[in-house]
Amino acid sequence: MKTFLAGFLLIFVTTAYSSAEDGRTAEVRVGSKKFTESVILGEIVAHMVTNAGGKPVHRRELGGTRVLWNALLRGEIDIYPEYTGTIREELLAGEVIAGEGGLRDALRKRGILATRSLGFNNTYAIGMKESSCNRMNIRRISDLKRHPEIRFGFSNEFMERSDGWPGLRKHYALPQKGAFGMDHDLAYRGLETGSIDATDLYSTDAEIRYYDLCVLRDDLLYFPVYEAVLLYRADLSSRAPEAVAALKNLEGQISEVAMIKMNAFVKLDKVAEDKVAAGFLSERLSITSAAGGETLSQRLWRHTKEHLTLVCVSLLSAILFSLPLGIIAAKWTKAGQAILGIAGIIQTIPSLALLVFMIPLMGIGGPPAIVALFLYSLLPIIRNTCTGLVDIPPDIRESAEALGLPQCARLRRVELPLASRSILAGIKTSAVINVGTATLGALIGAGGYGQPILTGIRLDDTGLILQGAVPAALLALLVQGLFEIMERVLVPKGLRLKKGGMTSYL
Repeated sequence: MKTFLAGFLLIFVTTAYSSAEDGRTAEVRVGSKKFTESVILGEIVAHMVTNAGGKPVHRRELGGTRVLWNALLRGEIDIYPEYTGTIREELLAGEVIAGEGGLRDALRKRGILATRSLGFNNTYAIGMKESSCNRMNIRRISDLKRHPEIRFGFSNEFMERSDGWPGLRKHYALPQKGAFGMDHDLAYRGLETGSIDATDLYSTDAEIRYYDLCVLRDDLLYFPVYEAVLLYRADLSSRAPEAVAALKNLEGQISEVAMIKMNAFVKLDKVAEDKVAAGFLSERLSITSAAGGETLSQRLWRHTKEHLTLVCVSLLSAILFSLPLGIIAAKWTKAGQAILGIAGIIQTIPSLALLVFMIPLMGIGGPPAIVALFLYSLLPIIRNTCTGLVDIPPDIRESAEALGLPQCARLRRVELPLASRSILAGIKTSAVINVGTATLGALIGAGGYGQPILTGIRLDDTGLILQGAVPAALLALLVQGLFEIMERVLVPKGLRLKKGGMTSYL
């Protein structure tokens, strides 16, 4: 067991040190939401910072508006692209804001500054297939009232926003009640397959033309103006003044046509976001900025290091924490019921929810993901440790007592070795679950194999999805195989019998 723990500790130190080495170079942290346009804008910002002599780190696809906004307020990121309508209606909802000056004053009070408009308005809209609009004679949002049978499938964020579905339905007195939430990119496929009839659009989405969609006219003027801007921390002006000056050079430079074109390059032509950003800057601002140029093997190694860090740190912590709890649960019945009950409750919390719960406490990135994975790893180890100790035959316990061994010595020399197979089985279960669940850490900026999976889903790119899914599956199989070997090494020989050339355990 000492060898086993030492091995995990070595992996943890190596991967954590590598991550720390990478982290020391970060000066300007750029964030982006989980949709293509935001990622492109984040890459443009990163290239501008690099051109100004800074060292950007782009934390891509961090989630929705609130995740990015709170990360900015806490100082976990320095810049991210946002929209004025979202700032007014979602982030500063309930405040009386008079004009652009009032908006900037409200942001400044929170230590946040904003650039002028980047040059385009990406407003919300409601869209349907052109063929459906023609068949139902629908051209305005008001026309939807005549068709209560229409099935709405909105992006998850739009379902809850103050400027989203609840307000839209009330503003237009729409009769539809069966709207449901889904990923924004999947909604387009839902329209194409006919599983939904209408969804929310971003007016600069390249899919509007690609899927031949009809954008319904907002005839009662519900949606506000959503001018694209860059929000950044006020202290960035003193920490990286050249970077802030570079950001201001982007004001008014990105037209709606240019943004649609860039979205199309990424979503339809499968060009990497950093290459699209570099091409735009070269064409528009004559800024030469090389794309990242990360090879597949380099990207795979980076994701592997990130994933191993998440898994090793959380699993090792869970082992060190769970073994004593399992021993307590086996020795004291009432305490054991409470410990197993609490661990069982934690296990029933959906993994996405647990990750979100961690953000207000620990922010974004690796730490909250590690804590969530640690909590998920507890139950199998505690339960199997407890079961392994409880199932030791009474006569063996009595023999150990008859030899005059103290309680601690009995535990160390007799009981834990006898329960070792059960304990290792619990650790193995936790490890395999941990490897798979760690892919969700990418949703809060923890990286790992989940990053290409998220990007692949967003871009409808099966190859990218497989770049994350296949290594994760192989790692899970590798972990399971390693524990099978450890079981044969660590389980005492006296607990093993040979049968027909196969090793079985009593």
